[in-house]
Amino acid sequence: MQRNSALDGVQAQREIKLHPLTGLKILLATIAFSYAAISHAADAPAPAAMPLSASNAGVGANAVVEANAATGANAVVESNVPALSDITAVLRAQFRVAPSDSARIARAVLVEADRHAISPILLLAVMSVESSFNRFAVSIAGARGLMQILPAAHPQLIAGTSDLSDPAINVRIGSAILRDYLDRSGGDLEAAWLRYSGGGRGYAQRVVLRMQRFDASLRRE
Repeated sequence: MQRNSALDGVQAQREIKLHPLTGLKILLATIAFSYAAISHAADAPAPAAMPLSASNAGVGANAVVEANAATGANAVVESNVPALSDITAVLRAQFRVAPSDSARIARAVLVEADRHAISPILLLAVMSVESSFNRFAVSIAGARGLMQILPAAHPQLIAGTSDLSDPAINVRIGSAILRDYLDRSGGDLEAAWLRYSGGGRGYAQRVVLRMQRFDASLRRE
């Protein structure tokens, strides 16, 4: 994994750089950025973005942004922040993660999603693709843990870190890296994922599909 550190908050008034998106990609972009709007709702006078429903998944990106601008932040909070218990249940049922690890991962996801203004669903999707929630996973290149952090690529972030298999540590560092890539790409999700994966073929598509599945699963919980 070829990666680097930290992603700045996307406010409701900030212009989001999106390619013409339809279907899954619109769903993905809206879920990913609406959580950032929640984090800034108290400070920003403009309302936050709403997640897409299945019925509007085919609407053009501009129409989605305009429709979202008319929606209040409270609805976003209700729709877009999964409960710790729901994340834990999904990890146990779908990925056979041990109960104690499920709770630690879920807690780390919610803490870092809030800290870095990233959708928890996006973080879960990246972890799913990177490690299938195996906190002890080590790649051939030496990337480690849930978000497959490559120590050689991020010496400053890794400095003083004792255990990259610890969910709290791994998710904190991985979220910082992803946030940085999103900032550097001006909010272009595909470009950020390309950097995060080191150019992995089909990586963005896999993350999109996992985001859709997590969104559907967590709505059912």
